[in-house]
Amino acid sequence: MFAVVRTGGKQYRVHPGDKIVVEKLDGSAGDKVTLGDVLLAGDGGSLKSTDGLTVAAEIVAQAKGDKVTVFKKRRRHNYRRKKGHRQQHTILKIVAIGDHKEQKKAAPKAEAAPAAEAKPAAPAKGKAPDTAPAKVDATPTENPAPDNEAQANPPAQSVDAPAKGSKAKANDKPTAKTPSTKNAAPAKGAAKKSPKKK
Repeated sequence: MFAVVRTGGKQYRVHPGDKIVVEKLDGSAGDKVTLGDVLLAGDGGSLKSTDGLTVAAEIVAQAKGDKVTVFKKRRRHNYRRKKGHRQQHTILKIVAIGDHKEQKKAAPKAEAAPAAEAKPAAPAKGKAPDTAPAKVDATPTENPAPDNEAQANPPAQSVDAPAKGSKAKANDKPTAKTPSTKNAAPAKGAAKKSPKKK
């Protein structure tokens, strides 16, 4: 039998007799631990219900992970910080999977719940109960996307570009159409005019 349990924000697939390393749990070596957050359980190819299922484990040791170096640096500011970190871990040995004691207690409550749900809700005063199903219009809508690529991506025309067929002189400069850029300063990268020679 196997189970998938969640502890410390991580998930582990375990079998009885396995040893796993998890995030630190309270307790010392030899203490018994019960993992109640079972996400999946099964035997071979068949899955089993996880209602009230727990995994019993025993703490083998409290240990630390490998050292991780945390180094911070900001260049040209003479800032350097070096720190080491060792994550706290707990080594667990899985003793058994399956403890359905809680499920037996919850069974009488589960039987009482369907009896309460069997009664239909009484309709509000003055309103007739809705027994007819709602009608759904299943006609497909027309696709608004164009059929070919030429319609989907028309060629772009700039505002300052001359119209087709008109002859543009080499000295003509494009003029701005909007009045807001009429008195604007030239861009930083624009070439400066050289002074006239006498």
